Amino acid sequence: MRTKMFLITMVWIGSAVFAYAQTNHTGHSDDVDHSTHGQSSAMNEAILREPGQGAFAALSEVVRVLEADPETDWSKVDLTGLRMHLVDMDRLISDGVVEETNLPNGISAFVTGDAETIATLRRMVPAHAVQLASDDRWTVAASETEDGVELRVTSDNPSVIARIKGLGFFGLMASQDHHREHHLMMARGEEAHGH
Repeated sequence: MRTKMFLITMVWIGSAVFAYAQTNHTGHSDDVDHSTHGQSSAMNEAILREPGQGAFAALSEVVRVLEADPETDWSKVDLTGLRMHLVDMDRLISDGVVEETNLPNGISAFVTGDAETIATLRRMVPAHAVQLASDDRWTVAASETEDGVELRVTSDNPSVIARIKGLGFFGLMASQDHHREHHLMMARGEEAHGH
Protein backbone atom coordinates (compact mmCIF):
# COMPACT_ATOMS: atom_id res chain seq x y z
CA MET A 1 0.00 0.00 0.00
CA ARG A 2 2.85 2.37 0.85
CA THR A 3 4.51 1.65 -2.49
CA LYS A 4 1.28 2.44 -4.29
CA MET A 5 0.85 5.72 -2.37
CA PHE A 6 4.50 6.62 -3.04
CA LEU A 7 4.06 6.04 -6.80
CA ILE A 8 0.83 8.06 -6.91
CA THR A 9 2.53 10.92 -5.02
CA MET A 10 5.54 10.88 -7.37
CA VAL A 11 3.31 10.94 -10.46
CA TRP A 12 1.32 13.83 -8.99
CA ILE A 13 4.48 15.81 -8.12
CA GLY A 14 5.98 15.12 -11.54
CA SER A 15 2.79 16.32 -13.25
CA ALA A 16 2.70 19.46 -11.14
CA VAL A 17 6.35 20.26 -11.90
CA PHE A 18 5.76 19.71 -15.64
CA ALA A 19 2.66 21.93 -15.62
CA TYR A 20 4.52 24.65 -13.73
CA ALA A 21 7.42 24.51 -16.18
CA GLN A 22 5.04 24.81 -19.11
CA THR A 23 3.24 27.86 -17.74
CA ASN A 24 5.97 29.66 -15.81
CA HIS A 25 7.34 32.63 -17.72
CA THR A 26 9.75 33.75 -15.02
CA GLY A 27 12.79 35.19 -16.71
CA HIS A 28 10.86 36.07 -19.88
CA SER A 29 10.90 39.77 -19.24
CA ASP A 30 10.49 42.62 -21.69
CA ASP A 31 14.24 42.74 -22.26
CA VAL A 32 14.58 39.05 -23.14
CA ASP A 33 16.76 38.36 -26.19
CA HIS A 34 14.33 36.70 -28.58
CA SER A 35 17.22 35.69 -30.84
CA THR A 36 18.05 32.94 -28.36
CA HIS A 37 14.69 31.35 -29.12
CA GLY A 38 15.91 30.63 -32.66
CA GLN A 39 18.55 28.26 -31.31
CA SER A 40 15.88 25.64 -30.74
CA SER A 41 13.91 26.45 -33.88
CA ALA A 42 14.14 22.89 -35.19
CA MET A 43 12.45 21.63 -32.05
CA ASN A 44 9.87 24.45 -32.13
CA GLU A 45 9.01 23.76 -35.78
CA ALA A 46 8.29 20.16 -34.86
CA ILE A 47 5.90 21.22 -32.09
CA LEU A 48 4.60 24.76 -32.52
CA ARG A 49 2.41 25.89 -35.39
CA GLU A 50 0.84 29.14 -34.14
CA PRO A 51 3.09 32.00 -33.02
CA GLY A 52 0.51 33.63 -30.78
CA GLN A 53 -2.75 35.50 -31.27
CA GLY A 54 -4.41 35.12 -34.69
CA ALA A 55 -3.52 38.49 -36.25
CA PHE A 56 0.01 38.26 -34.87
CA ALA A 57 0.28 34.75 -36.29
CA ALA A 58 -0.91 35.92 -39.72
CA LEU A 59 1.60 38.80 -39.72
CA SER A 60 4.38 36.49 -38.56
CA GLU A 61 3.63 34.06 -41.37
CA VAL A 62 3.62 36.86 -43.97
CA VAL A 63 6.93 38.23 -42.64
CA ARG A 64 8.46 34.75 -42.92
CA VAL A 65 7.32 34.47 -46.57
CA LEU A 66 8.52 37.98 -47.44
CA GLU A 67 11.93 37.38 -45.85
CA ALA A 68 12.32 34.07 -47.69
CA ASP A 69 11.56 35.67 -51.07
CA PRO A 70 14.62 37.35 -52.60
CA GLU A 71 12.28 39.26 -54.95
CA THR A 72 10.49 41.09 -52.11
CA ASP A 73 10.45 44.83 -52.80
CA TRP A 74 10.76 46.13 -49.25
CA SER A 75 10.01 49.67 -50.38
CA LYS A 76 6.44 48.57 -51.19
CA VAL A 77 5.77 46.30 -48.21
CA ASP A 78 2.73 47.45 -46.21
CA LEU A 79 2.33 45.41 -43.05
CA THR A 80 0.49 48.27 -41.36
CA GLY A 81 -2.23 48.06 -44.02
CA LEU A 82 -2.42 44.29 -43.57
CA ARG A 83 -2.65 44.71 -39.79
CA MET A 84 -5.56 47.14 -40.23
CA HIS A 85 -7.30 44.60 -42.45
CA LEU A 86 -6.77 41.84 -39.87
CA VAL A 87 -8.29 44.13 -37.22
CA ASP A 88 -11.28 44.59 -39.55
CA MET A 89 -11.61 40.81 -39.92
CA ASP A 90 -11.59 40.39 -36.15
CA ARG A 91 -14.10 43.20 -35.65
CA LEU A 92 -16.46 41.74 -38.27
CA ILE A 93 -16.43 38.32 -36.58
CA SER A 94 -16.44 39.54 -32.97
CA ASP A 95 -18.59 42.66 -33.09
CA GLY A 96 -20.92 42.27 -36.08
CA VAL A 97 -24.53 41.83 -34.96
CA VAL A 98 -26.34 39.73 -37.56
CA GLU A 99 -30.04 39.34 -38.20
CA GLU A 100 -30.48 36.54 -40.73
CA THR A 101 -33.72 36.01 -42.59
CA ASN A 102 -34.31 32.71 -44.34
CA LEU A 103 -35.68 33.24 -47.83
CA PRO A 104 -37.24 30.48 -49.93
CA ASN A 105 -34.15 30.60 -52.17
CA GLY A 106 -31.37 31.60 -49.73
CA ILE A 107 -30.75 34.16 -47.00
CA SER A 108 -30.71 37.87 -46.34
CA ALA A 109 -28.34 38.93 -43.58
CA PHE A 110 -28.50 42.43 -42.12
CA VAL A 111 -25.37 43.21 -40.12
CA THR A 112 -24.86 46.16 -37.82
CA GLY A 113 -22.87 47.23 -34.76
CA ASP A 114 -21.19 50.29 -33.31
CA ALA A 115 -19.76 53.02 -35.57
CA GLU A 116 -16.38 51.29 -36.00
CA THR A 117 -18.08 47.98 -36.81
CA ILE A 118 -20.36 49.61 -39.39
CA ALA A 119 -17.29 51.20 -41.02
CA THR A 120 -15.65 47.76 -41.08
CA LEU A 121 -18.78 46.19 -42.59
CA ARG A 122 -18.84 48.81 -45.33
CA ARG A 123 -15.22 48.04 -46.19
CA MET A 124 -15.52 44.27 -46.08
CA VAL A 125 -18.97 43.02 -47.06
CA PRO A 126 -19.36 44.66 -50.50
CA ALA A 127 -15.78 43.71 -51.44
CA HIS A 128 -16.31 40.11 -50.34
CA ALA A 129 -19.66 39.99 -52.15
CA VAL A 130 -17.70 40.47 -55.39
CA GLN A 131 -15.61 37.39 -54.49
CA LEU A 132 -18.73 35.41 -53.60
CA ALA A 133 -20.32 36.38 -56.92
CA SER A 134 -17.46 34.66 -58.77
CA ASP A 135 -19.25 31.40 -57.86
CA ASP A 136 -21.97 31.16 -60.51
CA ARG A 137 -24.06 28.72 -58.46
CA TRP A 138 -25.57 31.60 -56.51
CA THR A 139 -26.55 35.25 -56.89
CA VAL A 140 -25.04 37.77 -54.49
CA ALA A 141 -26.03 41.33 -53.65
CA ALA A 142 -24.68 43.66 -50.99
CA SER A 143 -26.17 47.01 -50.06
CA GLU A 144 -25.28 49.62 -47.47
CA THR A 145 -27.75 51.35 -45.18
CA GLU A 146 -27.30 54.03 -42.56
CA ASP A 147 -27.24 51.37 -39.84
CA GLY A 148 -25.21 48.62 -41.50
CA VAL A 149 -24.94 46.34 -44.50
CA GLU A 150 -27.22 43.74 -46.04
CA LEU A 151 -25.85 40.65 -47.78
CA ARG A 152 -28.33 38.65 -49.86
CA VAL A 153 -27.30 35.30 -51.35
CA THR A 154 -29.80 33.21 -53.34
CA SER A 155 -29.93 30.32 -55.79
CA ASP A 156 -32.37 28.27 -57.86
CA ASN A 157 -30.64 25.00 -56.96
CA PRO A 158 -32.07 23.30 -53.81
CA SER A 159 -28.69 21.85 -52.75
CA VAL A 160 -27.02 25.26 -53.12
CA ILE A 161 -29.86 26.89 -51.17
CA ALA A 162 -29.21 24.39 -48.36
CA ARG A 163 -25.51 25.25 -48.50
CA ILE A 164 -26.22 29.00 -48.33
CA LYS A 165 -28.46 28.54 -45.30
CA GLY A 166 -25.94 26.22 -43.65
CA LEU A 167 -23.09 28.68 -44.14
CA GLY A 168 -25.06 31.72 -42.94
CA PHE A 169 -23.48 35.16 -42.94
CA PHE A 170 -20.20 34.27 -41.23
CA GLY A 171 -19.66 31.12 -43.28
CA LEU A 172 -20.31 33.05 -46.47
CA MET A 173 -17.80 35.71 -45.40
CA ALA A 174 -15.22 32.94 -44.89
CA SER A 175 -16.01 31.30 -48.25
CA GLN A 176 -13.98 31.58 -51.44
CA ASP A 177 -10.55 30.63 -50.16
CA HIS A 178 -8.66 33.68 -51.39
CA HIS A 179 -7.76 35.24 -48.05
CA ARG A 180 -4.14 34.08 -47.81
CA GLU A 181 -3.34 35.22 -51.35
CA HIS A 182 -5.13 38.51 -50.69
CA HIS A 183 -3.17 39.07 -47.46
CA LEU A 184 0.15 38.43 -49.17
CA MET A 185 -0.77 40.86 -51.95
CA MET A 186 -1.67 43.51 -49.37
CA ALA A 187 1.60 42.94 -47.50
CA ARG A 188 3.57 43.30 -50.73
CA GLY A 189 1.84 46.60 -51.44
CA GLU A 190 0.15 45.18 -54.54
CA GLU A 191 -3.36 46.04 -55.66
CA ALA A 192 -5.93 43.93 -53.84
CA HIS A 193 -9.64 44.32 -53.37
CA GLY A 194 -10.58 46.44 -50.41
CA HIS A 195 -11.70 43.93 -47.82
